[in-house]
Amino acid sequence: MESIFEAINDWLKELLIGAINGNLSNMFGDVNEKVNTIAAQVGQTPQGWNGGVFSMIRSLSDSVILPIAGLVITYVLCYELISMVTEKNSLHDIDTWLFFKYFFKAWVAVYLVTHVFDITMAVFDVGQHLVSNAAGVINTNASIDIDSSLDAMNASLQTMEVPELLLVVMETALVSMCMKIMSILITVILYGRMIEIYLTCSVAPIPFATMTNREWGSIGSNYLKGLIALAVQGFFIMVCVGIYAVLVNGLVIASNIHSAIFSVAAYTVILCFSLFKTGSLAKSIFNAH
Repeated sequence: MESIFEAINDWLKELLIGAINGNLSNMFGDVNEKVNTIAAQVGQTPQGWNGGVFSMIRSLSDSVILPIAGLVITYVLCYELISMVTEKNSLHDIDTWLFFKYFFKAWVAVYLVTHVFDITMAVFDVGQHLVSNAAGVINTNASIDIDSSLDAMNASLQTMEVPELLLVVMETALVSMCMKIMSILITVILYGRMIEIYLTCSVAPIPFATMTNREWGSIGSNYLKGLIALAVQGFFIMVCVGIYAVLVNGLVIASNIHSAIFSVAAYTVILCFSLFKTGSLAKSIFNAH
């Protein structure tokens, strides 16, 4: 009779250990997949992420925003001319070179507005370069070796009894489900950043039209700071993911499996919180309002 109970006990243990290994394998697989997916998503330029959306945004900018930018340039240049006249005692103390300066400013303003998408895409090309280089380092040094991690913990699982194994099964199932929810939140963050980029690029001609004027130029310069912040945000996202992967990779599963499981969940929550903060951090660094 005892041998029957022992056989049932051993069968249950093997069944539960298999379930635990399956849950942990999915968890660690999700970690590696997050690193690769985020690297691929963040490293895309606006035109590369979705060509259809980019074409629509560019068409809207050219047909709707660009005429308004022309009116802004006209207003700014008139304001510039009036300021130049009044500052020089109604042209009594004016120098000829000021007219050349004025026409040069007008040429620069028109050039910036007509090449606005080339300039904005150049900013994101630099951001893509940063992300691509960061992804190469992170994918090389932070990938989790799933097989070795599972092998390291099997010996610890074999020493546990059925009730404790049941507890571990529930813990791993709960954490695995939470990580999938976190994956959805991370996807929302990535897509939200790209939508913000498209919205920012759609009105680019208007702030660029103000950049040559001393009083109004703060609008254009602040817009350019925000644009750079959006590009650098991708690099910060990659750094957050790299830190997360290294922390999870450094967990010693065999010593305390319960602590390790909830540490993975805590690290994932911290990752989501950090990703939400990357936008405000990038804007604060570049003083973009």
